[in-house]
Amino acid sequence: MSVETPFRTTVTVVGMTCGHCTSSVQEEVGEVAGVRSVEVDLASGAVTVTADREIGRDEIEAAVVEAGYSLA
Repeated sequence: MSVETPFRTTVTVVGMTCGHCTSSVQEEVGEVAGVRSVEVDLASGAVTVTADREIGRDEIEAAVVEAGYSLA
């Protein structure tokens, strides 16, 4: 996981295979308090979160698990 200023975090999600998968992850992570945007790259599994505050890996992981996937 990498964190950049101002509060951009990138994680890798495993198990996504289609556009519906990316939409599910984007929706769940987008509901985390303070999240401004979520970019998902299906090919690499990279999920980049831009937020108003530092978002912990545990918060992102909880949202990803809720969507039915896991972090690498």
